Amino acid sequence: MIKDKINEILEKLPDEELENVYWAVKHIEKKYLFNWNLFGKGVKITNQFEESEKIIALWDATFAGHISEEIKNDIYYNEFKWHIFSYKKQACISEHAARSAFNTTNKKEVYVMYQNSPYITLLRSANEIVAEDFDTEQDVYIFDSSFTWTYVQTHESMCGPYYLRLNKKNSVSSI
Repeated sequence: MIKDKINEILEKLPDEELENVYWAVKHIEKKYLFNWNLFGKGVKITNQFEESEKIIALWDATFAGHISEEIKNDIYYNEFKWHIFSYKKQACISEHAARSAFNTTNKKEVYVMYQNSPYITLLRSANEIVAEDFDTEQDVYIFDSSFTWTYVQTHESMCGPYYLRLNKKNSVSSI
């Protein structure tokens, strides 16, 4: 029934608008397949609309709080938080070592945050997720609910991924 309604709308649109529809549907399909993969691993997905600002601020304070505002401005931190790693302002491990560290990290409950998105997603029962699950995602930050580690998949193939684990004294450690 819904397909019939969609087809009615498509029939009314001029050809030059159909490409926009195509890319919107591709985006929905990508998100659906991403979530379906996680569901298949037993992951429970919950959007954190009301808590998002607080969680983003905690990520900033935890993983970049020691970096001055001047340096953050110089490296365009507000555009891409992961610049703290690519500009080497924050020690971390990267590339294959980062993927391996993420894959072996306990991921019982993790947050997923996208650059410039005001929304956070909580993944529960997430131990089966691996770095490869996020290969098609761009500028995504995955971190545990205790803020002891973070994994970042960027949109640039020559940057990242990055992994950072804090040591027990709440100071920064690359692994």
